[in-house]
Amino acid sequence: MPTARVVADRLGHSFGASRLFRELSFTLIPGEIIGVCGPSGSGKSTLLSILAGWLAPAEGSISFDRISRRGWVFQNPHGVPRRTALDHVVFPLLAKGFTRRLAEPRAREALGRFALDHVAERKFHQLSGGEAQRLMLARAYCTAPDLLLVDEPTAQLDRATASTVNATLSGIADDGVIVVIATHDADTRRACTRVLDLAHDDFVHPEVVATDDH
Repeated sequence: MPTARVVADRLGHSFGASRLFRELSFTLIPGEIIGVCGPSGSGKSTLLSILAGWLAPAEGSISFDRISRRGWVFQNPHGVPRRTALDHVVFPLLAKGFTRRLAEPRAREALGRFALDHVAERKFHQLSGGEAQRLMLARAYCTAPDLLLVDEPTAQLDRATASTVNATLSGIADDGVIVVIATHDADTRRACTRVLDLAHDDFVHPEVVATDDH
């Protein structure tokens, strides 16, 4: 049976005279958790935007086979201050045609996966920064994406919570989702199956780039 995959062939992108990356060729398949790393300005968020289908690459091509649903989690969480955490996870399901009765159990399961059961009825403005970040992950996960794109998921988290989030994202990949994470965090990179190092325009073993985090 054909499987979902993303195939990039010699991708390149620039802003004006500034080249971000070039000649990127890769294939992503379910079960992988891919780290995208590199210094600020190297194009991590740009590459995620290309993978999301929001931006066309300036060079090369990219194809999406059997990718029908994509999830995106921004680095800075934004929510509706007076709506509950549960509401935030339910919203995308309602947009897909679920009734509230059917959406709530699925939303609560997603909250539980990111250890947020206890904040389900709490308003967004009452959440800590780390809770709000995990809420955005739960919201993206509950829509059952084939491709999950995450920008700096552990940036606002303490070490213990970051470790839990990394393990959860690895578990989501094990469930058959392609997970792509833009990150500066050494522990997150070590949790990845492969790392795309934009500083060198190639894939390397996670341990190779884990030591240059300052």
